[in-house]
Amino acid sequence: MDNTVLFAIGLIVLLIAVSAFFAGSETALTAVSRGKMLRLEQSGSWAARYVNRLANDREKLIGSLLLGNTTVNILASAIATSVFESKLGHNTVLVVTAFMTVFVLMFAEVMPKTLAIARTDRFALAVAFPVHYVVVFLAPVVGAVQFVVWRLLNIFGIRANEEVDMVHPHEEIRGTVELHHQEGGVERAHRDMIGGVLDLNELQIGDVMVHRKSMVSLDAELTLGDALDQVLKASHTRIPVWRDDPENIIGVLHTKDVALAALSRPQELAKLPLESLVHQPWFVPETTTLQEQLRAFKERRSHFALVVDEYGALQGLVTLGDILDEIVGEIPDEHAKNTPAGIRAQPDGSYTIDGDVPIREVNRVLDWNLPDEEATTIAGLVIHEAQTIPDVGQRFSFHRFEFEVLRKQRNQLTCLRVIPPQQDTNALEPARTG
Repeated sequence: MDNTVLFAIGLIVLLIAVSAFFAGSETALTAVSRGKMLRLEQSGSWAARYVNRLANDREKLIGSLLLGNTTVNILASAIATSVFESKLGHNTVLVVTAFMTVFVLMFAEVMPKTLAIARTDRFALAVAFPVHYVVVFLAPVVGAVQFVVWRLLNIFGIRANEEVDMVHPHEEIRGTVELHHQEGGVERAHRDMIGGVLDLNELQIGDVMVHRKSMVSLDAELTLGDALDQVLKASHTRIPVWRDDPENIIGVLHTKDVALAALSRPQELAKLPLESLVHQPWFVPETTTLQEQLRAFKERRSHFALVVDEYGALQGLVTLGDILDEIVGEIPDEHAKNTPAGIRAQPDGSYTIDGDVPIREVNRVLDWNLPDEEATTIAGLVIHEAQTIPDVGQRFSFHRFEFEVLRKQRNQLTCLRVIPPQQDTNALEPARTG
């Protein structure tokens, strides 16, 4: 074998190695964890800084790597054809094509890309610096290619500056967390907490507030002595106070003030007007997002607000705890049972659920996926889907679940029996807290 053939074989091997570098770099730099690279860059990693620069202009990155990869592969095939033409004769094209296809596929595509997938971040950090200079060097050619490509796409009505449908960052994070949860890398509780944080800007106060029918409130005409038993039974730190009508809230009573009055003026306790201890109420619109309300709570250093609709009518109340419950789930007090309030598992695999339990809480506790776009509570979901207010004993089937009305008070469904899909009945158990 003469020196020319040996030189040609060595050159082909070198070109295949360069092709493998381009192929592996493309896979690693497009699949790299952007979040991890950002943290590494903030920690002072210069390689991560180059990775982030390249990832910020993926069109130019991919164009440069494809150009380099295509060029060296074609050049390697051309050299092989030229060198072996005199030895193989008419079979040159067939033999060289078969050999180069196997050689390129195995060593220039599959092997480097497999390595890049298996060691994505490490591979990306290793190649970022040389790839950066490849992109800079090929930028004029890639720019010209992109110009021609977009002009051709314009013929088919596709514009370069046309708005592209992209996945919202929150949905991308949610999908990633869900994927890791299914693979066992993220616990269910952590998945729910992350989802709760992402939902803060989508949910409104009206979705989590305590409805006015469930509020504990006091008449302003009462004395503190008359109201003391109600204050103790309520187990709340803040209680709305009304005059003339329960929806006409004039102030908020803090149990801390009640305790201070009981200690400092015990002899006046029985006759002390309740109104003398109340604080100015804070009203917020029900359309405020939880993110906005959380910020408002921090700015006002308050934990309690009354919710009104667009006409100023009282709708309910919201506390800092209600918002935190959306993130970490309902936190029972020391007197609560292990099972979540309002959700009771039955021996046959069904659940009895109070009608005022929020759908989001049911989904969180039982890991279900009932829709909560059109209704807030489980009773509201049944009424919305049935398009009527059902009677006790009526059964419905929605979203693969079965619902039966167990109790009803006037037009309010107070208790329902819910039978999940068969596979869920066998697999799910109510979450335990405490």
